[in-house]
Amino acid sequence: MRSSRLLFASAVALPVLVVAQALVLGTPPGPEASGAEVVSWFSSQSGAVRSFVWVMTVFAPVFAIFAGLVRDRLPSPHRDVFFVGAIAFVAETAVSTWIWAGLSWHPDQLEPGAARTLLDITSFWGPVLNGVTITMLAPVVVLSWGVRPVLPRWLGVVGGIALVEQSIETITIFGHSGFTAPGGPMNLMLGAGLCTIWWVCLGITLARGSELRPAASPAVEESRATAT
Repeated sequence: MRSSRLLFASAVALPVLVVAQALVLGTPPGPEASGAEVVSWFSSQSGAVRSFVWVMTVFAPVFAIFAGLVRDRLPSPHRDVFFVGAIAFVAETAVSTWIWAGLSWHPDQLEPGAARTLLDITSFWGPVLNGVTITMLAPVVVLSWGVRPVLPRWLGVVGGIALVEQSIETITIFGHSGFTAPGGPMNLMLGAGLCTIWWVCLGITLARGSELRPAASPAVEESRATAT
């Protein structure tokens, strides 16, 4: 019961933190901004970036709790594939956050070229993260289909929509500007929004239901059938 409440609470907290980090950070320089404009933005928004880093620091343990409790309720091997994706998500997010923090520390000493390059590196957090979110989504979506689905069909539909979008979103790796630019609206608004909705649906569904039993191997199923 306590773990169910904790899973429910972490699932509800995740969208709050996602919205908070977006509001705190505001609108950072886009891919068209020059190095000088990047330096100017970090000089004026240094405090906002530090607040963003703080929110992301809080986000990490909340997401870790969420992922651990979700894993505990999924059958094998789906749970392990999901958890690998969750661990990679936290690790990649931490690296990206370090760079944001570093850029905000001594903005008066930033060189335009270096600032632009480092911001470009953090922009690719979104495109590269698509592989990680797909790793989390796919095994759970599979559990919502088949003759005897383990999870509700509607959850599979929500996850399937997010999975298709995340797969298409990998094109941002080749983007340059606008909606499909690395770190652009497709990554940070559409993709992040769909994944967050799925996290909440998954967490609440598992928290309100009974814990799932590990899936038995075909050999075990056959032996049971023979015994009966």
